[in-house]
Amino acid sequence: LQGVHDNYDIDLFQHLIAAIKQQAAAIGGRTDAEGAAYKVIADHLRSSCFLIADGVLPSNEGRGYVLRRIMRRAMRYAHQLGCKEPLMYRLVPSLIKEMADAYPELKRAEATITENLRAEEERFKQTLERGLKLLEEESTKLGKGQKLPGDAAFRLYDTYGFPLDLTQDILRARGIAVDTDGFEKCMEGQREMARAAWSGSGEKAVGKLWFELKEKLGATKFLGYEKTETEAKVIAIVKNSEPVQNANAGDEVYIVLDQTPFYGESGGQIGDTGAFASLATIVDTQKPLEDFIIHKAKLSAPVRIGDKVHAIIDTALRDKTRANHSATHLLHKALRETLGDHVTQKGSYVGPDRLRFDFSHPKAVSKEELATVERKVNEVIRRNTPVECRVMAPDEAIKAGAMALFGEKYGDQVRVLSMGEDGGKTYSTELCGGTHVRATGDIGLFKITSEGSVASGIRRIEAVTGEAVREYFEAQLSVQNAQLQKAIEENERLLAALSKDVKAGVEKLIMPASGLTQEIYETLSSRISDAIQQLLEENKKLSRELAEAKKQQALSAGGEVKPEAIGGIQFIGKIFDGLDPKELRPLAESYRQQADVVALATNVEGKASVVVASNKGNAVALVQAAVAELGGKGGGGKPDVAQGGGPQAEKLENALSIIRQKL
Repeated sequence: LQGVHDNYDIDLFQHLIAAIKQQAAAIGGRTDAEGAAYKVIADHLRSSCFLIADGVLPSNEGRGYVLRRIMRRAMRYAHQLGCKEPLMYRLVPSLIKEMADAYPELKRAEATITENLRAEEERFKQTLERGLKLLEEESTKLGKGQKLPGDAAFRLYDTYGFPLDLTQDILRARGIAVDTDGFEKCMEGQREMARAAWSGSGEKAVGKLWFELKEKLGATKFLGYEKTETEAKVIAIVKNSEPVQNANAGDEVYIVLDQTPFYGESGGQIGDTGAFASLATIVDTQKPLEDFIIHKAKLSAPVRIGDKVHAIIDTALRDKTRANHSATHLLHKALRETLGDHVTQKGSYVGPDRLRFDFSHPKAVSKEELATVERKVNEVIRRNTPVECRVMAPDEAIKAGAMALFGEKYGDQVRVLSMGEDGGKTYSTELCGGTHVRATGDIGLFKITSEGSVASGIRRIEAVTGEAVREYFEAQLSVQNAQLQKAIEENERLLAALSKDVKAGVEKLIMPASGLTQEIYETLSSRISDAIQQLLEENKKLSRELAEAKKQQALSAGGEVKPEAIGGIQFIGKIFDGLDPKELRPLAESYRQQADVVALATNVEGKASVVVASNKGNAVALVQAAVAELGGKGGGGKPDVAQGGGPQAEKLENALSIIRQKL
């Protein structure tokens, strides 16, 4: 349609390639390289952005590993272009401009895409630097036509994450090949060690046993969605990883029934516990294979194959577990509403005591965002709408709006859980085989207890529901009461000590009322002077301690200080609210060991102060540029350390940005 015969000649790619050349030139890259580099970057940029928009994040396994390899191939070409800073994230606006009209999810996920591309390219840059150094050491003595030993190429791959094809590309320009046979031999040796470690654990043999039993006995009929107890028949007993015909009181065995109300651990939900009446305590229930449930039993009486048992689950624990499981569905939906559609479940734990929910998100969730999520979940719970379950084909369920989790296996028929109501519409619809509440009100109450990182781009929320929320608040209150009591006791001790000192001081100052002679006056005056001097010394000491406390508080609130690369210069820029301006200079001097240029600022009662320490001899010019932005005048010092300030503290971030621009 456009009169060209190559995908890369159509307007969409030509616009991206033009943007690549423009951005590459801005960060020191070439614009006259062979066309393949620009084509690879444009194509892989597109793939990476769409994958991240769909909730995939770079990792070392599964689809995340595929994404990481795609991203790094493009980043390798950016490195070959000579780009001195990350390139890929700078191209996101150009891609969105080209494609967001047809694919609006790109615009919605722009922040996530940009952040992941930048972080991944910065990590890969470190990989390149470490790997290139080792590669240079290993290949210095090699000449044209020779080969890099396979074990050296493997060490680059295994230790530094340096792909084999990258090693080959770098050496190819010097006419040096890589001993790929030796590399594969090292790879196979690593695989053999992994296989030996796994098979030595005994899991392989046990897995084979369950497979054979299922082949022989067929699937277990699960009745736990409707029933909490049932009569059932013992069809298999496993003791010490071996099938047996019978077992005795006191034995710990696995028992397989023809049907059961016990839920086998799967989908993050732990297995049920309970009892076989007058026969055994069930301490765990597992599902080693699809539709095949095994009960871990401590026997109180003999049992043999063919016996009838009365299976009863612990309903109290089941109720708490299913409340937590239903809460994870509501939490998932609330997170997507609050943080964006890039949020997808990456793992979970659901037990009677708590729930844990892992999800994709590139940064910490703020306190305000957590409060919003918690409020949304509790609002849906309070509406107390029935939870509906339908069984249908997976494709039909997804068309009906159910969320399927990538990597999960679904059979010919799936259970579709719909729960909650918001604005007249169902709040959450997901495919799930777990057990759930009958109405959202059964959850009772929902409370987030923690949020943190578990891996790159993966966050974790832990929470409690129902009665556990009250227990959580009671525990928190108990801790606070203990801290308060300790503080009261400490204050009383200090007050008693102070009263004693004051009393002693007053007694020293009181003189007999026999007339105020010159001698008495001088003595009294001297004692008052001494007492005042002592108070002043104590005041200075307290002031110093208070200043140090404020300093530590400001430094703690400022978080970790790390240098950033700007145009080949290592730069540290940081704002410390409430820090005494006198503390900035020594602090900046200490950070000069980590960076070429350090710019530190503080805001004290609306007044801003800035200090720049530079190994480049440009400290005065940088400070003056910042001071002008802060509404101040001048600013000066020496070429290596300069200081200034201004009345517009609200512009401190802008002032640091101007310093970055100057660099």
